[in-house]
Amino acid sequence: MLDRLKAPKGATKKRTRRGRGEGGGLGKTSGRGHKGQNARTGGGVKAGFEGGQMPLQRKLPKHGFTNVFRVENRFVNIGDISGAFKAGETVDAATLAEKGLIKKKGGPVKILAGGELTSALTVKANRFSKTAVEKIQAAGGVAEVI
Repeated sequence: MLDRLKAPKGATKKRTRRGRGEGGGLGKTSGRGHKGQNARTGGGVKAGFEGGQMPLQRKLPKHGFTNVFRVENRFVNIGDISGAFKAGETVDAATLAEKGLIKKKGGPVKILAGGELTSALTVKANRFSKTAVEKIQAAGGVAEVI
């Protein structure tokens, strides 16, 4: 019965017809008041404009700061080293970069304990996680801090 559908009472409201005489309630100035910037045809102010006063968004400081002393570590998991190197080999930043496990340039290298180490390796790095050292030693390898 789509032909009989009707909005419930009070759901729809007639739009206000501005500028249609004093009797309508919004005649003459059409609710814009007398003169002034907002009364004009293209009138109104830009969002955030405070009449020439320094706007709030320019008064407030920008968020955060840049820490110039921040050190970006290059992370490698033990599981990745295990798959790329054979038993008895020495693992350091240069060999890791050759194998493509880290980028050539960057900060200190940190070895993490993700994955399992199957062969005895000599691992030289700037930093180690505690569990990574335990796993390297358990496999018969050596963890050297540079």
